[in-house]
Amino acid sequence: MKNRSITFKLFLMTVLFFVCFYGMVILSQLLFFNNFYEEHKVNKAENDLERLAAVYTKSGDHSRQMSNEVLQFMNRNKSQLTIVNMDGQMVLEDPYHLVLRKDNGQKVSVSLSLYMNLNEDSFRALNIRTGDKLDLWGNADTQVNQSQIVFTPEQIEKHQPRTTSYIPDISGTVTEIVLPTPKNWNQRQGLLMEALYRAFPLSDSQQEQLLAMKPLQYEWTESWSGTHNVIMIQPVKRSNQNVELLFALTSLQEISDTTEALRWFYLYLGIGGFVLILILSLFFSKIITRPLIALNAMAKRIVKLDFSADPPPVRQNDELGSLASSMYTMSISLDKALRELQEANQQLQQDMEQKQKIELMQQSFFTNASHELKTPLSIVKSFAEGLQDGVNINKQDHYISVIIEEADKMEMLIKDMLDLARLESGTIRLHKTSFMLSELTEKVADRLVHLLQARQLEIMIIPVNELPVIADPDWIEQVIRNFIVNAIRHADEGSTIVIEMVSDPQSTRFSVENKGGTDTGRSAGSDLGTILSG
Repeated sequence: MKNRSITFKLFLMTVLFFVCFYGMVILSQLLFFNNFYEEHKVNKAENDLERLAAVYTKSGDHSRQMSNEVLQFMNRNKSQLTIVNMDGQMVLEDPYHLVLRKDNGQKVSVSLSLYMNLNEDSFRALNIRTGDKLDLWGNADTQVNQSQIVFTPEQIEKHQPRTTSYIPDISGTVTEIVLPTPKNWNQRQGLLMEALYRAFPLSDSQQEQLLAMKPLQYEWTESWSGTHNVIMIQPVKRSNQNVELLFALTSLQEISDTTEALRWFYLYLGIGGFVLILILSLFFSKIITRPLIALNAMAKRIVKLDFSADPPPVRQNDELGSLASSMYTMSISLDKALRELQEANQQLQQDMEQKQKIELMQQSFFTNASHELKTPLSIVKSFAEGLQDGVNINKQDHYISVIIEEADKMEMLIKDMLDLARLESGTIRLHKTSFMLSELTEKVADRLVHLLQARQLEIMIIPVNELPVIADPDWIEQVIRNFIVNAIRHADEGSTIVIEMVSDPQSTRFSVENKGGTDTGRSAGSDLGTILSG
């Protein structure tokens, strides 16, 4: 389990949960359902019987109204019920009955429960309707009132003219018929009559209990079919009358049959249910773990400092969706912070390198300055000491001019070194403008006219496809001046210095060519490149 994925663990736990729950349902059905259902059905029948007894106690001699109440009780509880006296004789007509009117006008109530039970197919085939004329053979059991008797049939036929001595006991026309609904029509309808025959006469203890207005209940198994039933007897007493009994028969056989069928049903259902549990558990575990796996992958990328701004992997309005959105926001923030940190680190490294460079430049500047200034300072010192010692008055002017010249050299040297140091340290701000390089060169050449005349030199400026350049004119002027002064110093007297400027769309090339000694060549030149890019 330790190395298993969360999907497998959740799948296994879900399967175990559903299997345990399903097993508990099956076990409960096998062990307790039968008793629970039986007790529920009996309790319901008892409550309805008590309510029926209360209605009967308050009613008068309205046998038709009570018959309807009895029918409702029987339909609700799928039971059989009748009202009898303490001797077991019915005081209410059978709920399932028909009424015949004889030729003399006398009405006969025909009890059908027992007959339907014994002759269900033949009775259904008769298809009796109101207005049919019937011939009945049987016994008159009791008299309900003076105008109507109760008849228990043994044979029922449609009326036909009789030519034999087999004469029916009763003949008449059907004026009323009450039959069970199709869903309540079953072959146990006649068990009520048999139960009455078995229950009466009552024992002394039963009579005492009923006379004390206490209900009686016991189980009864019908001998020839083996059906299991419960008999409930509810005593009632109306005003100025003897104790009467609501005799109800409720079958429990359906419960046993239903339980047996349910056992096989749950067995087959269990096989299919287990397969369904496996499928649903796998589907459920995939749905639950998919966002967790996506979040885990996102967290692993964050651990590796991969803050790629992918959309949130979980798009759902719940805690997992909120967590994914928070992790996505955190990833963006960390990515931004890391970039800023890297930029700050790079800037810090650049600053440290710049600082080290400046320190090296300072060291180099002081070294070069001390080296370059050493010679002119020595010359100035020696000539100054000569003046102090009183040299020849004819040489004093020469000594003074040398000192002034060396001082000018030192001043220019110091200025050049300071400018170089400032350029290398990046502290100088350039003021770039657009200008023509040939015009700036002519300006510098005009300023050096005295040096050119002293050596009888000429300057020729040749621009080729010249384009404007963008640069700082002051610094470019100093560069051009250095090139030209250098060319003047090394050029032969009476020669010509050629300065050429060649432009293309990206840069301008500036070259200085002079003639020195016996060779002709370029004494100075430079490709100004990006500095002079247009």
